[in-house]
Amino acid sequence: MTNRVNNMKTMTRSLWISGFFLLLTSVGAQAHVLPNDVHGFGSGFAHPLHGLDHILVMVAVGLWSAQLGGRARWLVPASFVGVMLLGGALAMAGLRVPFTEEGILLSVLVLGILVAVAARFPLSASMAIVGIFAFFHGHSHGTEMPANAVGYLYGAGFALATVLLQASGIGLAYVVRSAKLPVVRWAGAAIAVTGICLWAF
Repeated sequence: MTNRVNNMKTMTRSLWISGFFLLLTSVGAQAHVLPNDVHGFGSGFAHPLHGLDHILVMVAVGLWSAQLGGRARWLVPASFVGVMLLGGALAMAGLRVPFTEEGILLSVLVLGILVAVAARFPLSASMAIVGIFAFFHGHSHGTEMPANAVGYLYGAGFALATVLLQASGIGLAYVVRSAKLPVVRWAGAAIAVTGICLWAF
């Protein structure tokens, strides 16, 4: 009985913390282009929050990096952000990449599965996996940059939102690590199922 109560307390605490991080990132996310955003930082910050696919992938990267542990806890999220910024910069420069939306949808499914099965790969392979998907997400951010936005400020905005979403995933994983229930793996399964639904609809 005591263990069950402790598990419930742990899960409740994890939901509060995750909700807090998501609340931080939700400010200004109601519109893709913000009316008083002269230089584009706010629009860049809002863009990753504009679609469920972006949100789920950023959180999944955080969950998976926490599962991997060690240096992967910061190198995997950092590689995602770095490649995402590269993809965004190339898109702003005019590069067009086919199947971007398909790549984004696939990332939801694949990263959800990786979390659900607690997959373990060498660090370089893990960084490469998230990097491939990060390029598609960054390209999407870059192609939808408002015409009057300053590129580096817009990029800083979507990079910050990404870091906060990843932090929510890492925070959730660490808050529930003492729970008897496989909460993180369940979250990964939920992300993967949502990815299938996004493909279907």
